Amino acid sequence: MFLRQLHYLVALAEHRHFAQAAESCWVSQPSLSVALQQMERELGITIIRRERRFQGFTPEGERVLDWARKTLSSLDGLKQEAALAQAVAGGNLVIGAVPSAMRAVSTLIKEYRRVIPRLNLKVFSLSTRDILNRLKNQDLHLGIAYSDVSAGEIYESLSLYAERFFLLSNNEVVPPAGEAFSWRHVGELPLCLFNHEMQNRRVIEEAFREAGVTPQVIIETNALSVLYEMVSSGQACSIAPISAIPEYLIANGIVAHPIESPVLPEMSLLRLRKDNQPALLDAVWGMTTQFDLQGKIEQPIYRAGR
Repeated sequence: MFLRQLHYLVALAEHRHFAQAAESCWVSQPSLSVALQQMERELGITIIRRERRFQGFTPEGERVLDWARKTLSSLDGLKQEAALAQAVAGGNLVIGAVPSAMRAVSTLIKEYRRVIPRLNLKVFSLSTRDILNRLKNQDLHLGIAYSDVSAGEIYESLSLYAERFFLLSNNEVVPPAGEAFSWRHVGELPLCLFNHEMQNRRVIEEAFREAGVTPQVIIETNALSVLYEMVSSGQACSIAPISAIPEYLIANGIVAHPIESPVLPEMSLLRLRKDNQPALLDAVWGMTTQFDLQGKIEQPIYRAGR
């Protein structure tokens, strides 16, 4: 039995006419009829009810037709997988992300390289404005930023995870607590926060405004390393989304206290909208839709904090 016989059978089911089915397969009607008769002899059953013209399929023929469709569909899937593997066996990917999303970026990269081992990446820590500009100028393939950015019609977005904010402190400054802190309580502590260029800071400021609190910000920075050093030394506390908290901090005397939040801001994956996306970009975009990033970034921190 040949694959072309399966194609002929499916074409006949679609057109319900021998001549039209043959034309759609670019063969003569006698060639199509002979191929289908040969298929019946090979299987030892009658597939097609025919007199002078096509009358339909026998019950056995209907089952064979169903298998033919499934087989051809599986073959198409196999061809697509082979083409995808050939197209994205390797390649270069440039990602820009807001600083608070770097642990999420690391988690995504691990998944991308698991599927595409020869993938090479460049990762930049950028403000939301820079991410959007570089995507527009095609200096980035992907961006990760807060979902409330104005993506409009220029960018495609894919929701990644909801941010949960934590108060970070040296355990000598703020001992571990059994329940979440309120924004009002957090606002009374000396804080080291990102500067106002960062979308993360604007999200935090909005949370304080909704709580009617003016926070005590004693240090501003654009570097995570400075923020973590201030917390580790006990000079200040800080506020960080769970996706920005390295596991090693929790293992080295830093306490992560959950903060009550009625609304959790979301992070999104962004790319420039195009009619024809590169195969590599489509592949990683598709991978991301199937990946539980929320669980991956939350589980280690909650486990380490116990």
